[in-house]
Amino acid sequence: MNKESASMKTIQLRLPYLIFLGDIEDPTLAKTGAGLVQWCGEDVVGQLRLPGCPISLGLEDVTIDLAVTFGAKSLVIGVATVGGTIKESWLSIFAHALEMGMDVVNGLHTDLCQFPELVEAQARGGGKIINIRQSPALLPIGHGAKRMGKRLLTVGTDCAVGKKYTALAMTQALSNAGVKATFRATGQTGIMIAGEGIPLDCVVSDFLSGAAEIISPNNEPDHWDIIEGQGSLFNPSFSGVSMGLLHGSQPDALILCHDAARQGMSTCPEFGMPSLSKCMELHLACARIVNPAVRFIGISINTSSLSEEAGKQYLDKISEETGLICVDPIRQGCHQLADALLDEAHS
Repeated sequence: MNKESASMKTIQLRLPYLIFLGDIEDPTLAKTGAGLVQWCGEDVVGQLRLPGCPISLGLEDVTIDLAVTFGAKSLVIGVATVGGTIKESWLSIFAHALEMGMDVVNGLHTDLCQFPELVEAQARGGGKIINIRQSPALLPIGHGAKRMGKRLLTVGTDCAVGKKYTALAMTQALSNAGVKATFRATGQTGIMIAGEGIPLDCVVSDFLSGAAEIISPNNEPDHWDIIEGQGSLFNPSFSGVSMGLLHGSQPDALILCHDAARQGMSTCPEFGMPSLSKCMELHLACARIVNPAVRFIGISINTSSLSEEAGKQYLDKISEETGLICVDPIRQGCHQLADALLDEAHS
């Protein structure tokens, strides 16, 4: 499949963004918007808050009409509400954005097309409702054929251990080193940051590996696709998406991600955490089905639960035990992992 046909099956978002915060009162609910500001802040024109909203991303407060004059193309719902609910009071804002020709980008589980007023506004104004948590149609099955270019996949001991953050930080580190590198998004927030991708948690299982192949198509021989991992082979809730992504991405290199504070599986606490060595062993065994030369180039660990000194000692201990570079991407960045990747590539 060529790049043009592959891009037709990925979600495509229009930049720049206006981030919608609504009237939330809990700052943890603004994590989607905060992620956009951190990783693609140059593509954000401002934030839209309803009266009384105490949460701010440190951006200028902008109305729909003003955002259009700034060139904004998409209103992004930057909040992650409990249960993915949409408040009725928000609908008039979304309708106005659609009428003004802006797309409304929704990463929540609620389908905006179920609201007749939004569908009608879409028809009137030309803006599009984009529900990110919807799989593209007519995805192929995986074929496993070798593709040109290089690929790195972040994998984890569990869910929510830093796979997306590590992939973004790794892409940034490689780009800073003058390497051709592209972040490939597989989840809703990653797609908003990258502007394109496929939400793998919405893909029918038979087509997971095919979707992963589309995300990282043929490329130049010295180009690295840095692919956002999903789930974990060790988490019974989400191991299916992890295996499909592992085989479809056909990685040349892996980074293992872990949270130092994690004691049990996030969705299945009765299951304990695997050892890092066991986790690497299983990932290599599965990944070698599609690429016998795959290897781990390092470990990324969230040490935010530890003091800076205790975190450094923890990283040093893991590095000594595994013989691999071990970093906290928030505290230290990923330049050491980028160096390790390039050293191996040139050896």
